[in-house]
Amino acid sequence: MYQRLDFSHERDLNIDDLSRRLEAYYPDADFALLKKAYTFAEKAHSGQKRSSGEDYIIHPINVAGTLIKLKLDMDSIVAGLLHDVVEDCGVTPEEIEKEFSHNIAQIVVGLTKISKIKFKTKEESQAENFRKMVVAMAKDLRVIIVKLADRMHNMRTLQYVNEDKQKKIAKETLDIYVPLASRLGINSVKAELEDLCLRFLHPDIYYRLAEKVTMKKSERDNYIKEVIDHIQEKLLEYSLKADVKGRPKHFFSIYKKMIARGVDFEQIQDVLAFRVIVNNITECYKGLGIIHSSMTPIPGRFKDYIAIPKVNNYQSLHTTVIGPKANRIEIQIRTHDMDEVAETGVAAHWKYKEGMASGETRPDWVQELLEFNQNVENNNEFMAAVKSDLDVGGVFVFTPTGDVRELRYGATPLDFAYAVHTEVGNKCVGAKINGKMVPLKYTLKSGDTVEILTSKNQTPSKDWLSMVKSSRAKSKIKQYLLKIERDENKELGKEVLEKAFRVFGTSLKAVQKTGEFAKACEEFSVANAEDLFIQIGSGKYGPKEFINTIPSLKKEEDADDKIDELDSYTKKVTSTARKKSNKDNAVIVDGMDDLMVRMARCCNPIPGDPIVGYITRGRGITVHTATCDRIDSGDIGRNIDVNWNTEFSFKHPVNIRVITHDKPGILSNISKSITSIGVNIRSALAKSLPDRKGSFIFEIEVKDYSELLKVTGMIEGHEEVISVTRV
Repeated sequence: MYQRLDFSHERDLNIDDLSRRLEAYYPDADFALLKKAYTFAEKAHSGQKRSSGEDYIIHPINVAGTLIKLKLDMDSIVAGLLHDVVEDCGVTPEEIEKEFSHNIAQIVVGLTKISKIKFKTKEESQAENFRKMVVAMAKDLRVIIVKLADRMHNMRTLQYVNEDKQKKIAKETLDIYVPLASRLGINSVKAELEDLCLRFLHPDIYYRLAEKVTMKKSERDNYIKEVIDHIQEKLLEYSLKADVKGRPKHFFSIYKKMIARGVDFEQIQDVLAFRVIVNNITECYKGLGIIHSSMTPIPGRFKDYIAIPKVNNYQSLHTTVIGPKANRIEIQIRTHDMDEVAETGVAAHWKYKEGMASGETRPDWVQELLEFNQNVENNNEFMAAVKSDLDVGGVFVFTPTGDVRELRYGATPLDFAYAVHTEVGNKCVGAKINGKMVPLKYTLKSGDTVEILTSKNQTPSKDWLSMVKSSRAKSKIKQYLLKIERDENKELGKEVLEKAFRVFGTSLKAVQKTGEFAKACEEFSVANAEDLFIQIGSGKYGPKEFINTIPSLKKEEDADDKIDELDSYTKKVTSTARKKSNKDNAVIVDGMDDLMVRMARCCNPIPGDPIVGYITRGRGITVHTATCDRIDSGDIGRNIDVNWNTEFSFKHPVNIRVITHDKPGILSNISKSITSIGVNIRSALAKSLPDRKGSFIFEIEVKDYSELLKVTGMIEGHEEVISVTRV
């Protein structure tokens, strides 16, 4: 039998026990510091009792004991002993830093709850506490490991609080702390917390499972021994020595199988898990071959997490086979190092003798949570993203060069694009999955090869927020949209103030040179002129309010009326979101209204193409693609800035040439492919070429460049097609 680490509540645990356990893996530890921390905590918590009636000191000493079982460094263990003294005992962080160290003080501060702030709801309190914890663990990852040890002991003694509190704490643990333990790879803590959550959230199910597992204990133990002997015998036939262990899966794992399959306990066959531990990776694969040759593997139940590790660095081979007596059993094959990482996760890599620089230990997902925390104001939105992103076990997809990336279930090509790089995401116009074009909302599957198509003229839109699943992608899209909005508000605010100052016979530049301008900015609580422009452009303040803070301005008789008109104009513009054009115009022409705009027939530009506008004699503005050969012709007068209008939804004609091998039915097949994705064919010309090739020119109607890419990708998927080009 193999056992998970035992995190049971120990009523009689004392400092001597801690020292002895610490010495077993860290003989050079500073035991005097450990004793000092214990004495400090015992004095600080003197007279305090837990809900169980025990002296409060038993809680921090059990937390420290859990950290020692995980083989953490001295700073973490000391912080475990001291983790409640700031919140519950009136000790200041400065006192801890003076008595111990800056690092220990930082961990304790990171663990301290927000007790003085009043929140409207319990959910808001939970979200705010966790946001603070995200910031703290971004500075030092040990904060969350100590927090997990704290939560472990609280869950172990949860029976001493009322039922409502039990369910609240268990639900929070299942939503947040279990996924955190999983992300950190601390599977022993994850499994223990899951079982404890099941015990308090669904006690009837928990105790029924406990009873059923206990009833068959002797029978199960005999079967485990039989399987272990069988596996060891087969391995030794090929001179492979290994540690083979077995046990029932933990209750929550069995419960999840029952829910997923809609069956009762008796119908769950694979409730036993076996672990084969060998010396190196070569022996892992050798052992797998031996097991598969001696027991029938279940198709589709093999996973190689050695070649493709999980995001939390977990590595192992997983297979399910038909064992003795025709029972299904799960077997994990790994090295000793992999086994330690699987049980203790990030703690297995901790350099307890030297400590570890926090910046070097910050995983990418912690950085992503930190970025999302900075860009989201709504607590509910933040918590939803956290619960979503902490899920480990997603899909493994490949880049075109063969690199592997793990994304969460439900991820789309846009999630992949932003995982590669922010600019790749921002410029994404389409994606090819396994060589075929797919929509951006396509759900990725394990094994997909993803190629992202980009355009330098593409920008994110609000629609993308509903397509992506990861907080990183959502954060980056929102950052871009906020920047655009901020830039627009800045320009509008500056323009409005310029007009306001002209009413008084002066200019913005002239007023900015006076000390009155800086003083007025201070009254509005803005740092500089740029922030002021943004506040006015967004409609938070009107120009009249700002003008009234500058006493030296000489008002004309009708100045107030003019300023009121300006205020009204500002509110009108901001309320309509500064729409530069209506939905009837395909392009936006800067600075000019009511101009005739037409698309050049020579290049047929479509939304997504880089474009240039030219004022053409007698024909208004002609819009060409930036690469069009005709833009230098003599009848073009001068250029003007034009941009595609995102509000415009008209279909645009475009021609594509398809070269194929000349085979019967190819025109019909290509036409069906185009119409199957809702694209209209206006005309089609076909002719035969030498060397048994065919040439087709299709005039189709598309809404933008990404839809054109989708069409060309669909056509390229035909075996007979040689090339597809736009003409």
